[in-house]
Amino acid sequence: MEEGLRANLLEAKPERNGETASPPSPTIYSATAGLLLSTSLAVCGSFCYGIAIGYSSPVESGIMEDLGLSLAAYSVFGSIMTVGGMIGAILSGKIADIFGRRIAMGFSEIICTMGWLAIAFAKDALWLDLGRFFLGVGIAIIAYVVPVYIAEIVPKHIRGEFTALHQLMITFGFSLVYFMGNLISWRTLALVGAIPSILQLLGLFFMTESPRWLVKVGREKEFETALQHLRGKNADISEEAADIRDHIEISQQISEAKIFDLFQRRYANALIIGVGLMLLQQLGGNSALGYYASTIFEQAGVSTSVGSTAIAIIEIPAVIVGVLLLDRAGRRPLLMISAAGMGFGCFLIGLSYCFREVKNLQEATPFLALTGFLVCAVFNSIGMAGIPFVIMSEIFPINVKASAGSLVILVNWSCSWIVTYTFNFMMQWSSAGTLFIFAGVGFFTVLFIAKLVPETKGRTLEEIQDSISTSFLRWD
Repeated sequence: MEEGLRANLLEAKPERNGETASPPSPTIYSATAGLLLSTSLAVCGSFCYGIAIGYSSPVESGIMEDLGLSLAAYSVFGSIMTVGGMIGAILSGKIADIFGRRIAMGFSEIICTMGWLAIAFAKDALWLDLGRFFLGVGIAIIAYVVPVYIAEIVPKHIRGEFTALHQLMITFGFSLVYFMGNLISWRTLALVGAIPSILQLLGLFFMTESPRWLVKVGREKEFETALQHLRGKNADISEEAADIRDHIEISQQISEAKIFDLFQRRYANALIIGVGLMLLQQLGGNSALGYYASTIFEQAGVSTSVGSTAIAIIEIPAVIVGVLLLDRAGRRPLLMISAAGMGFGCFLIGLSYCFREVKNLQEATPFLALTGFLVCAVFNSIGMAGIPFVIMSEIFPINVKASAGSLVILVNWSCSWIVTYTFNFMMQWSSAGTLFIFAGVGFFTVLFIAKLVPETKGRTLEEIQDSISTSFLRWD
């Protein structure tokens, strides 16, 4: 019945003043000061995310020496953030849906600040792990709400570039912590990590709430005010406002979906795409390489400081290229290139471990390992690290966005926990084998994207979501 309702509503042409409306010419909005300010403040959370992701690698030796942690104990510290991430993923969608995008960001940053302070002043492994757990809860909420918020406030013709700023700031944070980790103590580095969280908390008072969320909860007057502020005081927002209202009305007539309602035919396509991308991102070694870069460098005979600095330098231009290409080349080509590059880079690192066992090739091991890691860093930055979150923010209708987003982020963090916790043990089993598994996943990801992931550039959120949903309704 709901499928029929949706199909009828989608096929019906909107009528205004008694006449069937013809498709309007697209309105091109400029990037206003209000839009730039709200986006800039939102991605402060992304910056905190990047610092948290990269933190465990450069501080590994310092923390193990100062607190006397074993390899197993440090593996718990490295991976427990992903356990917190699972909790945060479950909460993220509901918090953002009930209280709004701005309140969700504020809640996440309070938790992140608590986490950084617990790490900075930790006297034993318990407080260290507790702080890392809090960070996981906080940044999992950030991972959901920031790209969703940006996608909901930005016009379609620049949405990809603006949403990709989430990944750009993650990379800036990641690169900063890799670079500064060679210069300052792990406690000071934790205090540096708290700075973007505090900045975003203060900036929340100047952010504009998502117009789509406002109309969803019935705050019509605030909806128009927010949309006008984001598009500029002289912009004509009537057509966009009407489209948003129409789509929200359709979604609300279908009803709000619970977590188990997602496993229905009309949401299958979006769910497969969202879950599949997050699953393959982690199984391809995304978090493992970031968390334990120092371990890989040491085993391959590469100077940790040289390797970390090289990654910090090379990732920033790579992610800038990805941001600039996202609304030009499109999501699918960048994802496929990124996944193929990641697979090739992991293959080179695995090959370097094989060379360690061959007498005449041992000298090539450090060079090949560093080259492979840099290849992974570059290609991961232009696509697989961030675009899955962009697509996640685009493909789910607003009536399922909370439940679907929570599920997708939960899958991401669950797989991240599995990979990061088992990584050191897998490396003891077979260093080369571990990297070859990551490489195989990377090459499989290319096929997955080519067959199942749609191109979403240049389309409104409503157009994307309707096309994905109706592709399944036509099968009935």
